[in-house]
Amino acid sequence: MRIFLICFISLLGGCGYEKRVKHLSDTEFDHYYALRVFMEDDARKTYLKMETEEERNAFLKSENLWDTFYQYEPHIRELIVQGDVQVGWQKAMVYMGWGRPYASQKIPGRQAERSVMWIYRFEVAPDGTVRVWEKSSKTAYKATRLFSREVILDDDVVADIQEKEGAW
Repeated sequence: MRIFLICFISLLGGCGYEKRVKHLSDTEFDHYYALRVFMEDDARKTYLKMETEEERNAFLKSENLWDTFYQYEPHIRELIVQGDVQVGWQKAMVYMGWGRPYASQKIPGRQAERSVMWIYRFEVAPDGTVRVWEKSSKTAYKATRLFSREVILDDDVVADIQEKEGAW
């Protein structure tokens, strides 16, 4: 019985800090969602364990993350949060909108000094919601559609976005 209780308590406590995301205000959730890709697990844990919005905002400023998101005009921040990545966006904006790519490869022969293709996978939920697929996805099996997008970045600026149909 004691072992059962220890296991049960361990399960309840595991990744408990991630549950705190639900307690963020809409504004806080938006900048957390956008900036989480730049934070290691320890930083996300520290951020989410803080009690007040003021503490969390100060943390983002101390980690030099605040301006990464708030340097953009409100309408651009809204597009980032919505994941509406567009040609002309900077590399950091794509990270904030879609996270890290599933795959990446250099592209030789383009006019830019550095050209790279980022590949993102997406799933469409039964309710029509489009989500960036993650390796630990527990919803992909329910998806009504799977597709990928190839993002071409020339010198860290989005030059093209191509959608590819079908399962990966």
